Amino acid sequence: MPKGPTLPGTGLSDLGDIFKRLRVFGSLACGQSFRWPVSSTLLAKRSKYLYHVMFDIDGTLVQSYGFDADCFTKAIKEVLDIKIDDNWSSYEHVTDNGILNEVIQTNGLDSKKVEIQREVKSSFIRRLREHLKIEPAHEVPGAASFLARLQALNNVSISIATGGWYESAVLKLQSAGISIHNIPVASSDDHYSRTKIMKIAEERANNNTGISNTYFGDEVWDKKACQELGYNFVLVGNSVPHDQSIVNFNSTNKAMTYIGL
Repeated sequence: MPKGPTLPGTGLSDLGDIFKRLRVFGSLACGQSFRWPVSSTLLAKRSKYLYHVMFDIDGTLVQSYGFDADCFTKAIKEVLDIKIDDNWSSYEHVTDNGILNEVIQTNGLDSKKVEIQREVKSSFIRRLREHLKIEPAHEVPGAASFLARLQALNNVSISIATGGWYESAVLKLQSAGISIHNIPVASSDDHYSRTKIMKIAEERANNNTGISNTYFGDEVWDKKACQELGYNFVLVGNSVPHDQSIVNFNSTNKAMTYIGL
């Protein structure tokens, strides 16, 4: 449609823009979900992806496992006056919301669920901020440069899928000096199930299906989730017996080989 003078009161010179926006507001008014349009350039790039690489955060990208767990258990103790079992493998869903939901249900507190979730999350984030001010987080060696290397490849998409809440994820990554610019992130704010979180991250990163999915994680629940989803699992560290593992991301060539690159 041809461009014309700016239309009064709209700031728009293209009637096509107005029709597009009317369709958006019309769909919202009808209760339909809306996704902001993606540029044709980005769609073209995404359609060429052959490999998708996904990362956990705690113990995988950031050396945060110890203090993160400590802040979480103390937040629950503060709000509920309950000392929870910190053997995370004993919980059905090893995510912040999954563990908290189980604690709430086990203690018959379902009627206060929303309020408890809000208060525990607030306490946890506050404690995390305080800790990071005193003692900044450190990346797992080579993590930031490995992410940057993958981002530079035209046939690879990447994402982050964490069992933690989004705000805490950003705090830890920023503290460790890891940029997540243009990297889709799915978290416990999106779902309580780790496999659901991983699928959401995959969907946010890719526009096509049938590509290779590789997940870098550090715990048994990461390995289990990958088995359920049919993802290629690469262990970071040595906490779980596994045939594909790296000590850290300084083992770049080894990591790339496990992805298939």
